[in-house]
Amino acid sequence: MDIEQNLALFQELLCCGGNIYTWRYDADGQLLSSNCPHESLFGAAFSFLGCKERALSIGRKSGQPQAVGTTFGLLWGVDFVCRDGALERMYVIGPVFSHNVSRQDIENGFRHYAEDEMTLAWKHRLIRAYEEVPIVQHILFTRYLLMLHYCLTGEKLDAADMAIQQSFADAAPSAAKRDRHRVWMSEQALLHMVRSGNLNYKSALNDSLLISEGVPVQGKDPLRQAKTSVIVFTSIVCRAAIEGGMPPEAAYSLGDAYMQSAENALTYDELRAIPLQMYDDFIRRVHRAKQKPKLSVPISRCRDYIEMHPEEKIRAKDLAKLVGYTEYYLTRRFKEETGLSVNDYVQQAKIGRARVLLQSTVLSIQEISEQLCFGSRNYFSRIFSEIEGCTPTQFRDRKNGR
Repeated sequence: MDIEQNLALFQELLCCGGNIYTWRYDADGQLLSSNCPHESLFGAAFSFLGCKERALSIGRKSGQPQAVGTTFGLLWGVDFVCRDGALERMYVIGPVFSHNVSRQDIENGFRHYAEDEMTLAWKHRLIRAYEEVPIVQHILFTRYLLMLHYCLTGEKLDAADMAIQQSFADAAPSAAKRDRHRVWMSEQALLHMVRSGNLNYKSALNDSLLISEGVPVQGKDPLRQAKTSVIVFTSIVCRAAIEGGMPPEAAYSLGDAYMQSAENALTYDELRAIPLQMYDDFIRRVHRAKQKPKLSVPISRCRDYIEMHPEEKIRAKDLAKLVGYTEYYLTRRFKEETGLSVNDYVQQAKIGRARVLLQSTVLSIQEISEQLCFGSRNYFSRIFSEIEGCTPTQFRDRKNGR
């Protein structure tokens, strides 16, 4: 396909919707072309604010379209052309704001970045120019990125395929009137997938991402707004999982872990992946709960305790005391009903929590090992590799698109 011809048409279409510019970089991050009249200013912003470096890292490791942004809501969309697994070109659209941003928001946002290369004069130029940056709702920006990807590769992606900051991670208020009934119907479809443990949730998720604007809260801190939206979404998914058969203590414990990860996020990039990981995690756990054979009350109680307390050192004799069995009888009954030994079940529960921590936190491998009572990092890595087929570091890199 003729990429340059397609891109030229795409640029013309974008211009019809406002001042949304396109940029083309080589594999080393050198700018090759742009139609932005403020090329030096916004090009420098893309670089100085760390977005170009993150974008190139994404291109070299996953090559999937994404949005990269700043703490004060300035966003770029990036996509890539690769040859034989190697990055060849990076294409960028933007910058845009996903919501109304004040001059004070931008000034406050600069405090999160190193000032080595950002002179006071350059900051003032960017602050003066911010009014020229268009505000584009995340739904429309998602569609622009889908269009760009099709122009570059001929591949049609759904919104759910993209690692872009999606609706429930985007709390920006919309000036457009929200169709509350459609949003409610979309939300019900999402929650039904959780209650039923339906692994074929992609269609419902994609429809929701192209309808809902997230929680329409107002606030001075855009990142705070986004965190609120993630926390609210996690809360309703957690309750749907309980309705679907997940034990309440296990569901609340898992939900708390994701909400804390959202609260700890320092940037949109850190926050972006959490809601999708959380949604998938809850659905898979409900699915597993529905697939498990019916257990006796004592063994079910032991199973729930294991899954609710992965941070504890759990031994068969402690579980036996919990349900009033001898250790020998408990281990035999547990293996008969679950198909796993107590130790194997405990290890699988701990590795399940480790997957969540690796995907949604910045805790080190050593810290995760200690938190889950593995005794040593080497032992944790060995058990993780036996169950997952890769090391914790490889798992985290793969999930983060590295």
